[in-house]
Amino acid sequence: MLTTKEIDNAKPGKKVYRLFDGLGLYVEIARNGSKYWRLKYQYMGKERRIALGKYPDLSLLEAREKREQARKLLAQNIDPINEKKKQKHDAILNAATTFEAVAREWHEHSKEQWSPGYVIETMNRLERDIFPKIGSRPVADVSTPELLLVMRAIEKRGAYEVARRMLQICNQIFRFAVVTGRTRYNPAPDLRGALRPVRREHFAAIEIREIPDFLQTLERNEARLFVQTRHAIKLLMLTFVRTGELIAAKWDEIDFEAAEWIIPAERMKMRRPHIVPLAKQAIAILKDMRELNGRREWVFASQAQPRQHMSNGTILKALERLGYKGRMTGHGFRALAMSTIKEKLGYRHEVVDRQLAHAPANKVDAAYDRARFLDDRRKMMQEWADYLDKTATHGKVIHVDFATAE
Repeated sequence: MLTTKEIDNAKPGKKVYRLFDGLGLYVEIARNGSKYWRLKYQYMGKERRIALGKYPDLSLLEAREKREQARKLLAQNIDPINEKKKQKHDAILNAATTFEAVAREWHEHSKEQWSPGYVIETMNRLERDIFPKIGSRPVADVSTPELLLVMRAIEKRGAYEVARRMLQICNQIFRFAVVTGRTRYNPAPDLRGALRPVRREHFAAIEIREIPDFLQTLERNEARLFVQTRHAIKLLMLTFVRTGELIAAKWDEIDFEAAEWIIPAERMKMRRPHIVPLAKQAIAILKDMRELNGRREWVFASQAQPRQHMSNGTILKALERLGYKGRMTGHGFRALAMSTIKEKLGYRHEVVDRQLAHAPANKVDAAYDRARFLDDRRKMMQEWADYLDKTATHGKVIHVDFATAE
């Protein structure tokens, strides 16, 4: 029988040689000095050899234990090599059927339908809230009570809306697991009604009567905001796009000659390209930004990391510094524009709604949705920009009679 000292002292030779321990177990000394455990045995009348591991990663005692395990398999007429292959296959299969493996496959399968921001956000939330809890569990073994505990942990930190959304995502992942044969059961629907109800609140937005004060506050800039931050707020107000659509704007989307900003479908919530007619005031802001960031990919490049665009929190933080914390958000400009344009400029709901890029009511509308009401929208966007200028100058809300306005 071998000893650990004998194995440690074994030096490489000109040829590979072996040190035998007994009952078919030996350590093989390679010419480069590496030492490998092997087991020689008879199965169905034929001599076979199986690799057990490398020394000293696999100790003498552990190698003997593996030899005994192999002998027990042989006593049951099971070939240790075939058993090893089966275990490897099962390990690969189990790795492919964990919740995390299935979730990542679902994510890869689904991401072409989503905006780039949502792709990143979804995986970040899975990695933060779900994978640490059930990621390593076989997807078929995750029970309804177990999934509820995961959601309760999210609720515990007060993130009730996040818990609701993550349950929806888990529901889609389990459905994907069902149709791909990884499980027969989706536990997510059973949690309907088990989470705390979310009280939906609208995004904070100032009233129409507050527009003059807001514009004058922005112009005075006592908060000492960067030029591009103020430009971003002004352009958000002029175009009333979603904040994410603004901060990720690229120069190749802007057509100065046609006075249009065409946001590609992959960046839109409804996954359709969107035309934003640009008023003269918006063009002026963009030309100013071109002087600042014209050599960069993004219209609003990050101050700290110019290869990335402005962060989503920049505008919200700027509004707080202007004194509008809890009273105004980037998304709030959309509600403000909708109400003011309808009430003060007299435009029909359909025209404003289309400029907000809301989903069309039916498939017929969707067929010509991209340019619907475009002439009215061009006129409206310029009138909206002029209205804001007059409101800021006069310091009061103005009513424009749409029927007589030029």
